[in-house]
Amino acid sequence: MARMTYAQAACLALRQEMERDTRVWALGEDVGPEGGVAGQYLGLQQHFGAARIVDTPISESMIMSAAIGSALLGMRPVAELRYADFALCAADEIINQAAKIRYMLDGQVRVPMVIRQPIGMRWGMAAQHSQSHENLWVGTPGLVVVAPATPADNHGLLKAAIRADDPVVFMEHKELWLETGDVDESAEPIDIGKAAVRRGGTDITLLSWSKTANSCLEAADLLAAKGVSAEVIDLRTLWPWDRNTVFNSIQKTQRFLIAHESPRVGGFGGELLADIAEVFWGQLKARPVRLGSPRIPVPYSKPLEDICRVGPENIAQAAALLCQPSP
Repeated sequence: MARMTYAQAACLALRQEMERDTRVWALGEDVGPEGGVAGQYLGLQQHFGAARIVDTPISESMIMSAAIGSALLGMRPVAELRYADFALCAADEIINQAAKIRYMLDGQVRVPMVIRQPIGMRWGMAAQHSQSHENLWVGTPGLVVVAPATPADNHGLLKAAIRADDPVVFMEHKELWLETGDVDESAEPIDIGKAAVRRGGTDITLLSWSKTANSCLEAADLLAAKGVSAEVIDLRTLWPWDRNTVFNSIQKTQRFLIAHESPRVGGFGGELLADIAEVFWGQLKARPVRLGSPRIPVPYSKPLEDICRVGPENIAQAAALLCQPSP
């Protein structure tokens, strides 16, 4: 067990997978000597050479096209798109090519690749560098979507994503890059599609992913001080998502709240709420609630940026209201 940052954990996972399988390689902007924007590729080009850690021009469509071609020929590329916002420049390649080729060719070929898209707000990076588009990728048939919240999960889930036989959109939160945690360096890949119960509880289920899952843990502490027992579930994988773990929790608590950083309007939380409500119609003690950011571009100004954030206080306040006794 070692203490390391979220970025270091991902770097370790990629190094281990490249050592395990010579078909694994990575490409993207500044992944070579610079080692990525947060050091998530640091030292890998020096170790594996410029043929396996490949610096590319500033062209997301080219990065994705090269990665798709490589995957179709039997390699396992890791395509770094630097920020999730820039993935939109490669939307055709991701949505119309990578996601659909296996289906259109009746399974004769597969596209085993990882599409790394750092998501979320980070200290004044403003409207074009702060977005979370998980709802877009979840709504695209053929894609697996993963969003780790801890260094250990970033390590284990990246291993799993590299070994998957379908394209995986791997969404790392930028504000987690420097967060530290214990990582088992010899850990096996984490099962894709398996949520984590971060904290047990009996009064309400807090359901989230990525950085907001950590905010739910902080909210659970605030709620505990008020006598409310909150269970916190980190989905980890958005598609496929772990219905069994979520449903078992809600069956127990009979209340739930969904929180995420992406806009509330059109967010994946709405889809989750609809699916859960269809199953638990008439069984809940309180109406379900979803929290998300407002439908505005993320501002550069710190005070205005904070308006977009879904923090522990927001979550705890909304959850406490759901747990109040009925009049």
